[in-house]
Amino acid sequence: MNYLKLSFAFFILCFSISIGASAQQDTAILSNILNKSKIIADRYPAEKVYLHFDKPYYSVADTMYFKAYLTFEQNVPSPLSKVVYVDVINSQDSIVKSLKLPVTNSVAYGSLDLDMINFKQGNYYVRAYTVWMFNAGPEYFFTKSIPVGEAIDKKLITHFSYNSTQSDKGQVIDARIQFKNLDKIPQAGKTVNWSVTSNYEVVSRGKGVTDANGILKLSITPRKNESIKIGNLVTELNMGTQDPPVSTSFVLKPVVGNNDLQFFPEGGELIKGVPTQIAFKAINQKGLGIDLTGTLTDNDGNQITTFTSAHLGMGSFYLNAEGTKTYKANITFKDGSKKSFDLPKAVESGISIQVNTANPETINFKIVANDSYFQQNQGKSISIVAQNGGRVYYAAQSKLQTQVTAAKIPSNKFPSGIIQMTLFGADGQPISERLIFVLHKNAMNLTLKSDLPAYKPRQKVRMLVSAKDSTNRLVGDFSLSVTDLQKVPVDENTETTILSSLLLTSDLKGFIERPNYYFLKTDEKKRQELDILMLTQGYRRFSYKEILANRFPETSFMPEQGITFTGTLRDRTGMPLKKAGLRLTSPGRNVSSQALTTNMGVFTFPNLVFDDGAELVINANYGAGSNSMIMLDAPFVPEITKNPAAATEVVNIDSTLSSYLDNSKKQYSNLRTLKEVKITGATVKKPSHTDYIALTGLSMMPDHMIAGERFSDCNDLMMCLKTMAVGMTFDVDKFYVSRSYNQGDRTPVQIFINGNAVDAISVSSVMPKDVESVEIFTQDQLGIVFKQYQCNGVIVINTKKVEKSNMSLADLKKLMPQNNILKFTPKGYTRAKDFYSPKYLTQTSSYTGNDLRTTIYWNPKIITNATGDTAVEFYNSDGKGTYRAVIEGVDVNGNVGRFVYRYTVK
Repeated sequence: MNYLKLSFAFFILCFSISIGASAQQDTAILSNILNKSKIIADRYPAEKVYLHFDKPYYSVADTMYFKAYLTFEQNVPSPLSKVVYVDVINSQDSIVKSLKLPVTNSVAYGSLDLDMINFKQGNYYVRAYTVWMFNAGPEYFFTKSIPVGEAIDKKLITHFSYNSTQSDKGQVIDARIQFKNLDKIPQAGKTVNWSVTSNYEVVSRGKGVTDANGILKLSITPRKNESIKIGNLVTELNMGTQDPPVSTSFVLKPVVGNNDLQFFPEGGELIKGVPTQIAFKAINQKGLGIDLTGTLTDNDGNQITTFTSAHLGMGSFYLNAEGTKTYKANITFKDGSKKSFDLPKAVESGISIQVNTANPETINFKIVANDSYFQQNQGKSISIVAQNGGRVYYAAQSKLQTQVTAAKIPSNKFPSGIIQMTLFGADGQPISERLIFVLHKNAMNLTLKSDLPAYKPRQKVRMLVSAKDSTNRLVGDFSLSVTDLQKVPVDENTETTILSSLLLTSDLKGFIERPNYYFLKTDEKKRQELDILMLTQGYRRFSYKEILANRFPETSFMPEQGITFTGTLRDRTGMPLKKAGLRLTSPGRNVSSQALTTNMGVFTFPNLVFDDGAELVINANYGAGSNSMIMLDAPFVPEITKNPAAATEVVNIDSTLSSYLDNSKKQYSNLRTLKEVKITGATVKKPSHTDYIALTGLSMMPDHMIAGERFSDCNDLMMCLKTMAVGMTFDVDKFYVSRSYNQGDRTPVQIFINGNAVDAISVSSVMPKDVESVEIFTQDQLGIVFKQYQCNGVIVINTKKVEKSNMSLADLKKLMPQNNILKFTPKGYTRAKDFYSPKYLTQTSSYTGNDLRTTIYWNPKIITNATGDTAVEFYNSDGKGTYRAVIEGVDVNGNVGRFVYRYTVK
């Protein structure tokens, strides 16, 4: 569907020679708004990434398959970036795997083996992004929570719950764990040893015995004046046999606090004398919606109205604020707790936009001013602009002649997605804003149809894929997943889909609970609930106040067109070598590129293509002399942020994924995990701050310590240290102790590398793989080190010791960097595995054992065209019951489609 960039249906400006000075000024104001909006759309297009996975969760030893879609304005396939990055992050906020994928025709294909070494049972979240998206920040990355279960060599099934309380005496976490064997028999009377680790230190431990129901209750109390924000509870249950104790771990992310309630007047402000819809949103301590009932009273105690939440703690009511009255909401939450909340104070003078979206074909809106505002601004110009992603689809201007001005806009003027409607005053500044959601159901009719309504196990299925609008077939790119619904049950309301991601959550601030709920059988009730969501969530793309003040987004990164390396060529004195030739090759591979340094010695090898794990060699033996240094620039790595959807993480994976894990146990019955073997011997002293005289004044034990293993996936030590240094804040070019920094103290932290005092810039010179540990000291009880170095806090970086050995001069030279040559193994493209789909020519052929597949078919390369339907074929597994096929994708015009189809195997 093609949309007009501008529509002046509300008021048409008449441009002629006779226009007066005032009218010309009004026109200039609107033109300025439109021009600034155009700058945002043209220079700062918002790129989005969406990943379609073959299923919503996995088991250790599975292969995760996915397809990445890149779009920008109007969700048209993005021509900007040619590389997409995918990170898998565990519950301890550490990257487990990072993939780099080549983008072709705005899509990329990926797969990841969930190996038994790097993956354990737990909650993970996947984030996907491009380098261009670095300019906006990690909050704009695609994210999705994915639980991973474990079925190999499993001995116990557990069910875990806990709650945390905070008092003057400290934090107390009361936990409850039920242990069952694989036959689901409670393990009664079993001895359990447990310990809690936080910040890589044991902060609590204990011992207990399970009751008749296999339940262990324990109370966790961390050390005095400390609290657990993220912890790991490890239990060891003695089975009472000769078998070793069975160890199980649970993640602790305790939250404290009360239910909260916020109010959001339509248009932005509660205005005296104007009947206003006030939306509200209530959340519990975990950040999830909690339902409520309430009464609204004024300051005289008079009841004004009653109200109830409609969906996930959200709802709305109307209020006409009067005179000097103030208002209070008296709330009873679903959990029985009660609390009163003050409403926002009404402003004396104001004007706002009010919208009615009951009719999906039309956007009806009113501009309402109260008496005070109207008397002060009668006859002055007002402007209204409606945009999506910076592209203006509706703009109009008029004089304020009445207190209420009503108008309507056909919904087909806008693309599907979130529309930001903004009202501007005579000075051209925004004074009211309203978000609206538009969904064109007929923009793409995407369907699947099988050749039979029901099938037998291992029978061939033929499906037709059709993508049409109201008149024509659509050219698009799609991916199809078919799963056995008995083994892979799914809650469709909580799914992250291409519709909920590209059209909804990617443009809203904050966490959106159950996003796909609004797209399942959308009726009038859901449209009303979606409209309330628009009132309670902020628009994240840009602020008109900022761009009208010429404060545009900073652009530090350009769209990546391929793998590129940059650096500087210098001589041994550090001076840059200009106009020197360099050559990049990869031994045994068809990779070759040449570069010439600039006058500043800078070189660039652009748009390289090579697989991950390839060794590259840069040679500067071409006019650079015989004694040059090749200095490669470190790639930028985005900071690791906490899972934005942490509130939806699965606490009890064993029970939630029980159907799936029961099948995985059969599927991987031939696999075994390696058992830990403990070898005792003489203790080898590891490097620490106690090895250096300059640091002997510090405590023997650091306040926090980061093990070197945590930097295994780190490319730049400084970038990783910014996010890992507990209790530290990094600002500009220095670290500070967070508690002192928050109180205004700007005394910096002193950094030491192997006992030598250095500045923060030197940290990047340390290779992450060479780090043994990082010790963090937030206090110096003797005051010796802090006083000597005039610092507040110390970070000590200890590198691994190199074992002494008898080495010849020739061996030593081999270890030394070669002049004019740099060898390195950077991150290359990860090649996606092909999905294996067996072919059964007969009922028993091609697959000797039981066919226990959970993903029956995965095809990320389905292309529709304008000539006819596209056909796919695959074979069922041995599972009987309902199979679920999900197809998603985007057409060349930016129409987003998703369709779910079910068929029976019996």
